[in-house]
Amino acid sequence: MTSAAVSAASLLLLFVLHCSSDVDAAQGQTSQPNIVILLADDLGWSDVGWRNQFMPTPTLDKMAREGMILNQSYVQQTCSPSRAALMSGRYPHHLGLQYNTIKSGWNIHLPDDQPILPEALKKLGYATHMVGKWHLGFCNWRYTPTYRGFQSFYGYYNAAEDYYTHMANHGYDFRDNDQVDKSAVGLYSTNLFNDRAIRIINDHNTSQPLFLYLAYQAVHGPLQAPQEYIDRHCKHIPDNNRKIKCGMIAALDESVKNVTHALKQRGLMDNTFILFSSDNGGPVHEYASNYPLRGSKITLWEGGTRAAAFAYAPSFLQKTNSSYEELIHITDWYPTLVEAAGGGSSVANIDGVSQWKNLLSGGPGPRQEFIYNMDEVRNDSAIRRGRYKLIQGYARNPNGWFVPPELEEALNQTTVEIHAQKNNPPYSLYDLETDPEERHNIIDSHQDVFHNLKARLDSYRPSLVPTLHYSYLKISKPANFNGNWSPGWC
Repeated sequence: MTSAAVSAASLLLLFVLHCSSDVDAAQGQTSQPNIVILLADDLGWSDVGWRNQFMPTPTLDKMAREGMILNQSYVQQTCSPSRAALMSGRYPHHLGLQYNTIKSGWNIHLPDDQPILPEALKKLGYATHMVGKWHLGFCNWRYTPTYRGFQSFYGYYNAAEDYYTHMANHGYDFRDNDQVDKSAVGLYSTNLFNDRAIRIINDHNTSQPLFLYLAYQAVHGPLQAPQEYIDRHCKHIPDNNRKIKCGMIAALDESVKNVTHALKQRGLMDNTFILFSSDNGGPVHEYASNYPLRGSKITLWEGGTRAAAFAYAPSFLQKTNSSYEELIHITDWYPTLVEAAGGGSSVANIDGVSQWKNLLSGGPGPRQEFIYNMDEVRNDSAIRRGRYKLIQGYARNPNGWFVPPELEEALNQTTVEIHAQKNNPPYSLYDLETDPEERHNIIDSHQDVFHNLKARLDSYRPSLVPTLHYSYLKISKPANFNGNWSPGWC
């Protein structure tokens, strides 16, 4: 046989082996969809390129446009309540977590009286992994991720920490499963989480469905970004703090690119449903932007509660390159993903409703109303039903319309800040179909709508679980745990 013939035969053999391995891999994959949740932290409504051309998010933009942009995707107004709602499918006011985030050393946690999302998916045969920020309590080991349905956990327990030192309130907070991981010191958390997520994907047994919950630290404060991202993507931003935020966003986008590339390389993407969302609106005091929506993180305005979000699953979605204009609330993801996994369309004792079939078809959704929050401590609450939104109580600051520096010239507009006072009207009503920026309180001219929504809002009050009594316990101090934030004190 000539050398040319040998080469040709070798190439043919390699081609056959390659095709055979692809067939074997495909045959070995589960029929249940892989599920990946990419949760950004404190990302604003217009901190993404598909709404703000100056933001360097080419990967997210491409996925959003090739998938389904969720234009009316609602979350809670701040971190712990949103994560609790996502994991449990219940409103925070049904968990006692409506008042605040869970602080370092507080002895409260996501209640463990019902299974949460990873437990439900694990029961359906999924490999369940969490990477990133937990922020649902850790005073006892049984409230931490690997005791709540995740087979592995790589990340931190608290609300915020330094991106490089991983210090939070005078204690170190970084774990690999239940072990303190000091190898993370000096490394940027977005990159650490990126690498672990890719490792999980590469090591995954494809005969089992995968659930990966990647809860980024980015782009929560403190403002920290590797200089290379600022230099490469953000020189056009006129404000220095906003420039750093831009670099953090660019690093996040690159990580999403890497993680999705890993899914493609393993041949998993065609059988994967990806949800990307922020956990709440962006905090304007940390140079996020929710423009043109009103308000900021911690408020019940749209800027605090309407998330930048999309679903990406070209093999599943019948209407790609589209937007979903139906109401969807963060509590809905629990039953939606359980149905996607083959667990049926209803889950007992939750507030969420499955939207799986509606997302697949792009058709009308099942949700007509939801509660933004119901806080008996602050005495404020809000409800949306159809096109109308009713807010009861003190309109929290930051309040107003905050224009990011890079858009001021293009829009010929500047920030309009309103300093809400305690003597604000007890109720305000907005038509979000014609006034999504909440500029016009129409309560005087729509008294029938007001009375109807007030009755609906009041009908939820009897089911409110009082805010969990929290205490800071000195026994929790890192000094008692070799300088680390650790479970084991409640």
